[in-house]
Amino acid sequence: MIKKLFSYLLPITIYKKNSELSRSLEVTWNNGQLVLDSKNTNYSYGSLQRILRKGLRYIGFERIRKFDSVLILGVAGGSVIKTLVDEIKFKGKITGIEIDKEIVEIANKYFELDKVQNLEIIIDDAFEFVLRTKEKYDLIIIDIFQDTTMPSFLFQDFFIQRINFLLNTNGFILFNTMVISEEDKRRNELYKSKFKDNYSLRMYPKVEIHNELFTIKKLS
Repeated sequence: MIKKLFSYLLPITIYKKNSELSRSLEVTWNNGQLVLDSKNTNYSYGSLQRILRKGLRYIGFERIRKFDSVLILGVAGGSVIKTLVDEIKFKGKITGIEIDKEIVEIANKYFELDKVQNLEIIIDDAFEFVLRTKEKYDLIIIDIFQDTTMPSFLFQDFFIQRINFLLNTNGFILFNTMVISEEDKRRNELYKSKFKDNYSLRMYPKVEIHNELFTIKKLS
């Protein structure tokens, strides 16, 4: 409790570990809240939770409550899961895919992710999981970073087509991206152009400065 109070004055790191996949990971009290950070960016809770909460709000909390299934690619500390369960009161099935086992261990220990009853966490590469799964989903949340870098496969045609195939009609994709350079802007514009007649896409720039959100509805 003392650390929590002092964190309103300055951040207090309570756990730090070098992960083979995610490099530096830190659990920190910051402004009275536990957050999970990498070396250069917030991984869960803090600003990331605010970003994805905005995306979910753009889709609509009432709409999401009626969904049956959610797929999350990139779990990290699980802040978007907590938003779904604690704030939106989502009761359907949540499937979370996370490649880094060490992050999941941190999420369970410090953020009690393993206490979410309607959640299944699968340790797997998101690309490989998307190739194999036969399930379909009402909401697919894509939030995959290695520090500030986004894997190139997220923007490749084959991955995009596979995600679209896994999405139910009238379902949504929520895609969190980071835009730091002109190249990132061009990448996102090209991504936007890949969704044509059967989709309704909205792009929300400069969410928490460097993040750009896409919400994509599958119409048919």
